[in-house]
Parts: sequence; C-alpha cells; structure tokens
Amino acid sequence: MELVLGLDGGGSKTEAVVINRRGGVVVWLRSDGLDPHDLGWQVRLAALAAELGPVSAAVLGLPCYGEIADVSAGQDAVVAELFGAQAVVLNDVAVAFNGALAGAEGVLVLAGTGSMAWARGPGGTHRVGGWGHLFGDEGSAHWIGRTALALVSQHLDGRKPPSGFAHGLLREMGIAAEDLLGWTFAQNPRAGLASVAAWVSRLAQSGSPEAAAMLAEAATHLAQAGLTAGRLAGLAAPPRWSFAGGVMQDACVIAGLTAAMGCPPTAPLLPPVGGAALAAAQAAGWATGPEFIAGLQTELDNGADQHKRL
Repeated sequence: MELVLGLDGGGSKTEAVVINRRGGVVVWLRSDGLDPHDLGWQVRLAALAAELGPVSAAVLGLPCYGEIADVSAGQDAVVAELFGAQAVVLNDVAVAFNGALAGAEGVLVLAGTGSMAWARGPGGTHRVGGWGHLFGDEGSAHWIGRTALALVSQHLDGRKPPSGFAHGLLREMGIAAEDLLGWTFAQNPRAGLASVAAWVSRLAQSGSPEAAAMLAEAATHLAQAGLTAGRLAGLAAPPRWSFAGGVMQDACVIAGLTAAMGCPPTAPLLPPVGGAALAAAQAAGWATGPEFIAGLQTELDNGADQHKRL
C-alpha cells in the first residue's frame, strides 16, 4: 500500500498522520512541540519517525524553518536522516495555509504559541510577523501569556489598582502569588508562557474586562498582520481569509479579527496536519481534487480524538 506522511510541528505540540490514496488515515500521532531551540526536539522527531514507518513522500511543517539559515540547515539534515532525501520541509505556517485554503489564494492568520500571517495572491506569497517571542509574535498565545503575567505583577505590587484579574488568573493557574516567579521560571520559555493564554480566555468568558481587553488587543495585532500580508500579496480588500492555531478557539479573538479584517473568515478546509498531508499527496503525484480533500477532511474530523500520543 502506498502511503504518505504529513506532519505539523508547532512550538507546543506536534501532529503527524500517514494517509493512503483515498485520504484515509492509517496512523495518527501526537507529541510535544518541535521548537528547534528546545533540547530534545530531534529525539521527539526520531520517536515519531520510528512509529510512523516508511512512506513514499513526506512533508513536514516545522517551526522557525526558513527563518534562520543555520537552524533550517539543521532541520533539513535531521529530516533527511529520519525520513529520507525525498522528504520536504516547510515552515509550519505554510502547511497551515495549505490546509486552511487548500492552496487557493487568500490570507491565513495563525496564532498558536507564536503568530504570523501568510498570504498568496497576484503579487506572490508573502509572510508578515513571526519574528519570535523576544520582540515579536504579537497576538500569539505567548504574547497573551506574557502580557497577562506582566499585568498580574503590576496588580500584586501596587503599580495598578487592585482588581479581580490578578487573583482570578492565579486561581485559574492553581498557584499562590508568592509562587508566581517560581512557576514562571520553571516553564519552557515559549510553551509555558503560551499556556497562560487559555486561562486568560476563561477569565474573559467569565466577565473579566482586563482579560477581554487583552484578547481584543491580540485580535488587533493579528488583523494588522493579516491585512498587511493580503495587501503585499495583491489581494483586494477585504481579502478572503482563514485561521489556524489555538488562540483562534477564543470567541473574542475571532470576533475582533472578523471586524478588523472586514469580512467573516472562511472555515479551514483542513487542519495544519491535513495541509501537510495534502502537500505530501501532491508530491507523490496523487489525484487530490475536491473528492480527495473532502475524504481527508472527514477522516481528520472523525478521528480527532483517536490519535496516539508519544
């Protein structure tokens, strides 16, 4: 049986699927993120490769790929060793774009651990954002988490008037105020702070004005990236756009983005791992028309909770 592999490796989590010519999922694995700056990412990828088995084509979306030459060269070398010289490495946002719009023109706004906008149009392909957590990634889960913890610190030491936000967030996190620094510095610098975004989202849903304002600001940053990418790609305003990443599960963010982008989003046809699998099927020369995409979409929708975690 001829099989191909699609992998979406983000900063916090990784998903990989092996599919057949009908778009049927044969293997589906989930693991921790593949941030190339984290120790052990090669070991995690090797464990995935051993479980996934041999394939005739593979496309891997990896974080930071194409952004730092030395890092990308290292990723290429590891992938070639594990999956063979025929394996293709792309930026993780590229496979997310491929999945959301199935290769059509438009804008993909991604906000997971990091953030970036990716657009394709008459003016070519353009990316905006994705400068990393030290001085970029505005609107991402890491940005939300860092902004939230900064506000908590200001409430706790009196720089801002007391409010329910600080203690509400600490309650969600399950830690006391005196343990905040210890908790923070024990975390992975990117994924740990990004995990705070989910608690901010819950606070916003429960009525916290500070949390809601934070998420609205995140949406503003993301919309600016999306609109800029669309303009550079030569797309008419408002551009067709879609989304990917955990931050997009928040209703406040989606509402703010919709207003700022000027039109509702196109629901993603495939998740990022599906975009990688679709690209692998195309690299193998398979027929990947609407029927194939619909079948793959159904497989991924129905099997979302049946994957194996390594």
